[in-house]
Amino acid sequence: FMYKKNGRFDRVCMKTPIYLDSTSELSLQAQIRQKVIDAIADGVFPVGSRIPSSRRLSDDLGIARNTVVLAYEQLLAEGYLVSRQRSGIYVSEDLSRVHVGKQAVKSAPKGPSIWSQRIARRVHHTRSFAAPAQWQAFPYPFIEGQFDDTLYPIKEWREASKAALSVGQINEWAGESGVADDPLLIEQIRTKVLPKRGIRADADEILITLGTMHALNIVSELLVQPGTRVAVEEPGLPQVRDLVANRGGALWHQPIDNDGVIVDERLDRSEIIFVTPSHQTPSGVTLINERREQLVQKANELDQIIVEDDFEFEANYLNRPQPALKSIDTQGRVIYISCLSKVLSPGLRIGFMVGDAELIAQARKVLQLQVRHSPYNNQRTAALFIQMGHYDTFTLSLHRTFEQRWIALRRAVNYFLLPYVEVSRAQGGSSLWLRIADDIDPGYLVTEAAKQGVLVEPMHDYFATSGVEGNYIRLGVTSIEEHEIKQGVERLRDVIHSLSSGAVETLDQYDGDLLEGHQIESAITNKQMVCPIAYDDLCSINIISGGKLDGRAGAAGDDADQGQWWIEGDYWCRQWSRWAWGEVGRYRVVTTQDGTVIKLFDEKGRLIDQGLLRAISEGDAELSHDQTQISRNWTQVSQPTGTTEQTD
Repeated sequence: FMYKKNGRFDRVCMKTPIYLDSTSELSLQAQIRQKVIDAIADGVFPVGSRIPSSRRLSDDLGIARNTVVLAYEQLLAEGYLVSRQRSGIYVSEDLSRVHVGKQAVKSAPKGPSIWSQRIARRVHHTRSFAAPAQWQAFPYPFIEGQFDDTLYPIKEWREASKAALSVGQINEWAGESGVADDPLLIEQIRTKVLPKRGIRADADEILITLGTMHALNIVSELLVQPGTRVAVEEPGLPQVRDLVANRGGALWHQPIDNDGVIVDERLDRSEIIFVTPSHQTPSGVTLINERREQLVQKANELDQIIVEDDFEFEANYLNRPQPALKSIDTQGRVIYISCLSKVLSPGLRIGFMVGDAELIAQARKVLQLQVRHSPYNNQRTAALFIQMGHYDTFTLSLHRTFEQRWIALRRAVNYFLLPYVEVSRAQGGSSLWLRIADDIDPGYLVTEAAKQGVLVEPMHDYFATSGVEGNYIRLGVTSIEEHEIKQGVERLRDVIHSLSSGAVETLDQYDGDLLEGHQIESAITNKQMVCPIAYDDLCSINIISGGKLDGRAGAAGDDADQGQWWIEGDYWCRQWSRWAWGEVGRYRVVTTQDGTVIKLFDEKGRLIDQGLLRAISEGDAELSHDQTQISRNWTQVSQPTGTTEQTD
């Protein structure tokens, strides 16, 4: 008979445990074969028992008898079934020879474990935040490292997989070849992937691993022994700290700032330095060029080793990607670790390590003791994927997608969250790192946001030292589509507002003078509003008589837009061509008594924007965006803690 499940109709035989799934990619014949094998394995069709005839099963399922006959013939040929003349089809008794003939039981007895005294050492493993198993069911999943299904290059990967499964290709990779990696993949990485990072390497300087963490594990096993002094970023990857701790290394936690890891005398005693320079984990900041050179120079002078985890190097949106540390390494002191795109990584598990040939030779021995090598079929498929040009096309498309999502996230954070958070300065990547008010528990915020369909990640796992100032969360764009970002951030704003204990002003509780319509026009006409934006820079808006707006943002004022403004009752209305999604914004205006600070509240009474007001000459209004006269240390008017500071 037919039954409805998840909006579709499937065929089920009530007399057997066989059903056909209308959404399966398998043919009906293949599904029948699979279900019969499952029934045999589960004991539903015991060895020696008779199974339903092809006629009965086809009638019960409502399909052509020939389909069942072909499935049975295949099972007969494979030895699962035997045919007895004038009797029917039976489960082969030969199958009993490969079964122990005894019911499986749990071998471990109840009571104290015998293993507590036998495990040689306890493994350090930091319990990190994990996204819910059903994260895709949430409408606004800002979870870094999870990827929505639309990103995977299914068609192109299938083409490469099909090519890798040709007879000629199988003959090349299927045979055991010791511990060597697929030479085609090594060549593709050497000639097409590494040059983009400014790295030149020979084939014997590259090792294929089972992802980035596997490479880091190999490095720690080779280089870290009890007492080895290892510097790691603070905050940084907890897994790296665990690897070092498990080897008995002595950890030093080196702080970061908006320019990446700080390079100073605190690194001098380190023997090994782990860094994520492209997009620091978890803050997303990029290590500036000056510090890259200082770090490599320090390693040369003090005989140190640098382990470079090159995370998201292709995802710089505001500037050109910085060169890898490995590209400026002249003494072979940098070990470069990366992987193929993170979108491919969860299923593919292919990473690579680049280093001195002697190091790679020893790393290969460690790999041989662990897994010998990563699967050759995956290696060859990845190699063909790159060789066919699919990888370049895929990464370019992914770059555009993440750029659009990241900029959309930054824009939404700037509009909705700026009074509540501080944002790390990042040039790209796939996430933003936010500091929230000190009186908000990040774990509780995560729980409350999830109730509103918004998934965010707390950052406490990334800090190793106690007494860290501030609470942090991270918003990622790998798992959420662009059109959902704005509403998701707005919902998050509402949750943060509800937990902020009145620290941020509202129209019900504000400091200053609430202006009426005629007062607004007098207060703002031919004035420049200078306000902070979410990415650690300033925005200046010229409010020109006649209803014209002229805006500039960014350090060089290169993000420009124009718009219109007008007064409706007691609301100041404005509409930009691009900024604020080109939507009409209606705001109540509050100024300080001296008229130097302006605050804008939306129709819900929420603080949206605030800044300094200064007069501009009407004749020069369109050109007067001299932000250099304003200190770069200008503090945000409203801090996440609710304090108010103004400097000029």
